[in-house]
Amino acid sequence: MENFNRLNDLYFKKLLGDKNRKNLTLSFLNAILNKDEQEYFTDITFLDKDNEPLTLDGKLSKLDIRADLNDGTQVDIEVQVCPFTLMAQRSLYYWSKMYSEQLEKGAEYAKLQKAITINLLAFNYLKDEQDWHNIYNLLNVKSHNKLTDHIEIHFLELPKFTLTDMRKIRTSEAWLAYFSGRYTKKELEEIAMTTPAIKEAVEFEDTFLQDKIERRAYEQREKAIRDYYSYISAFKEEGLQQGSYQQAIQTAKNMLKDKVDIALISKYTNLSIEEINKIKVE
Repeated sequence: MENFNRLNDLYFKKLLGDKNRKNLTLSFLNAILNKDEQEYFTDITFLDKDNEPLTLDGKLSKLDIRADLNDGTQVDIEVQVCPFTLMAQRSLYYWSKMYSEQLEKGAEYAKLQKAITINLLAFNYLKDEQDWHNIYNLLNVKSHNKLTDHIEIHFLELPKFTLTDMRKIRTSEAWLAYFSGRYTKKELEEIAMTTPAIKEAVEFEDTFLQDKIERRAYEQREKAIRDYYSYISAFKEEGLQQGSYQQAIQTAKNMLKDKVDIALISKYTNLSIEEINKIKVE
């Protein structure tokens, strides 16, 4: 399908949140977390409920992928397509829940495992950072020594991503190229020649789009996102109009103080004669 949105979180979860395709999830995680052959994650257990609904009735509920890795590491992957100014706070909140939920009441702190949050963003969030991939840990502000490796928060900002050399592409870059939607089918086929996981992702995408139920769920989610943007746009426009109206009232008040003719005030503020007379009485 033309203009298919691979960041549609229902599709994303089908692609990387299904145990039948956990090899793709492991490929994505090992690439983003820069694991070498000695450190590779080799297995993953998804923690999401099996009965999660496929459709959300137009609501923009948060969908993410929660999982345990074979060494005990906890991971949360979230896709965010709508600009959200409090991403840092939300990431910390979900990281803290993931970290604290490891311990049952009375359990020892030694049982706590590393927790990683990965945010895949369709917008620029970190204004002072130029790289598309930024990692945050808990560091000493003077020495920059790491307090612990138990906290790790990643931000992947797709608008900042640019593929420099198709011939020397890394797996992490291949995944970002796939999700960015900026590369043609032919270019993705070229990427897939060096990254088998991308070949499998493209094949799954074709199967997904041929399934009427899956495609309907995808389209409902896309509609919910469009409705959200329309609502935000209308809200901003209303706010601007309200701001302009308040500015017009203040201008009218200033002109009345200067004894400017009411007809002239109406001309320059677009306020009615009646509105200006009310302001004059007040």
